[in-house]
Amino acid sequence: MKTIKIISTVTLAILLSAKAWAQDSGKEQLTVPLSDPGKPYKLDVGLVDGSITVTGYEGKDIIIDVYSGDKRRGGEEHGSGMRRLSSGNSAEVEADEHDNQVNVHGSPGRTANLVIKIPMSEVGLKLHTVNNGNITASNVSGELEITNVNGAIKLNNVAGSVVANTVNGPVVVVFRSIDPKAAMAFSTLNGNVDVTFPASLKASVKLKSDRGDIYTDFDVVTDPHKPEVTRGDAKGMYSIKIEDWVYGKINGGGPQFLMKNMNGNIYIRKAK
Repeated sequence: MKTIKIISTVTLAILLSAKAWAQDSGKEQLTVPLSDPGKPYKLDVGLVDGSITVTGYEGKDIIIDVYSGDKRRGGEEHGSGMRRLSSGNSAEVEADEHDNQVNVHGSPGRTANLVIKIPMSEVGLKLHTVNNGNITASNVSGELEITNVNGAIKLNNVAGSVVANTVNGPVVVVFRSIDPKAAMAFSTLNGNVDVTFPASLKASVKLKSDRGDIYTDFDVVTDPHKPEVTRGDAKGMYSIKIEDWVYGKINGGGPQFLMKNMNGNIYIRKAK
């Protein structure tokens, strides 16, 4: 019943406030309590249009500020002295919670920019958007899965493990600490991949930049990579496949970290 209640309350709050987007600060705040505060939880946030900003804080609830994509203010005059009382681009967002699993989703065709504060206990965090926004997160700890299409991914002071992928935009991550057993991946098509790790990092890296360079201030022992030879058919034909991947080990090696882009550089930085 709790899940139904939260969905109903959130949806009603957004729909009833459609005219308030322009009249007030263009913001609606939603508070989602966890079933078991202080314990690990999961948060899945998905948009089609808009940005997502997540910050860890010393609190027990998830607090979501929803901003309409229309940043104009109410009372604006538009021809013949008429005033606009509401925006045709009000955001609609639904949130539900069940057993410490929270899902937040925006409606297609409506731009919603979300600013979310989450408890600093361990979180399984999934953030994904497509258009008109970046994804940023800071001061969070746990398993992070971040996906964008037309925008940047920027994570700061995070702990745990990250899988981050976008198409048009940079991927920038600064770790406070890492899960020493977790594999990770960072990729984009157009933009730099720039990741800062603790100096104690132990990893096996697989790196590729089609039209860029790879830089690091770690001591990386590169591995010779033999061409891949595969048998093509029953007539005994073979093919040889050579890929321009760079393989190496940092501090003796560890879980595999993949970093890849097409247009841009790759930076593997050591925290100072």
